[in-house]
Amino acid sequence: MAKAVVILSGGLDSATCMGIAHAAGYELCPITFDYGQRHRIELESAKKVAAFYGVKDHRIVSIDFLRQIGGSALTDESIDVPTEGVSREIPVTYVPGRNLLFLAIAASYAEVIGAEAIYIGVNALDYSGYPDCRPEFIEGVEHVLRIGTKAGVEGRPIRIETPLLHWTKGEIVRKGLELGVPYELTTSCYQGGEVACGECDSCRLRLKGFAEAGAKDPIPYRPGFND
Repeated sequence: MAKAVVILSGGLDSATCMGIAHAAGYELCPITFDYGQRHRIELESAKKVAAFYGVKDHRIVSIDFLRQIGGSALTDESIDVPTEGVSREIPVTYVPGRNLLFLAIAASYAEVIGAEAIYIGVNALDYSGYPDCRPEFIEGVEHVLRIGTKAGVEGRPIRIETPLLHWTKGEIVRKGLELGVPYELTTSCYQGGEVACGECDSCRLRLKGFAEAGAKDPIPYRPGFND
């Protein structure tokens, strides 16, 4: 069975990627990154999603350096998570170099285990303005993998699969529900609490997606949200 590395954060998008890779018949090889993020509850969510799919080996990789340097509301608790609404400008929740590091490490793992693809839940449509969620970024990294890895130069380039890249959040949720993705096990809130805040960009986009899909989000929110 062909293998696929899935970058699994424990959130809605990455869980949907797990469902899509599973439906495509891949042996799932999820990798989750502990980068000192504020919303550490997502690590437990990732473990639950991996267990749901019965994966043989779920790798959790620590990148403490991202917390050491800070520069993001997700790694530096002195920077407040914005709650004013989704902006098209690059927000303070952007983590410098995060997806570049994630893909580099995932590519190393994929090459060692012989995986042919890496799934990542980046989205260039309903997103918070992150530059590392755009098609140009993914194309650039794929080019680097073709010329900078043994698999690439031997004619077995590792593909980066981005099935959610041009979907709305509603389309993502609808696909996930169709595939039976366990959204009740996921978390998206940037605040990292047991109950989602409903106000951060991630919560707003998630609620928007479920509303567009005509479904109710199964995770708990603060009173007044998702009622």
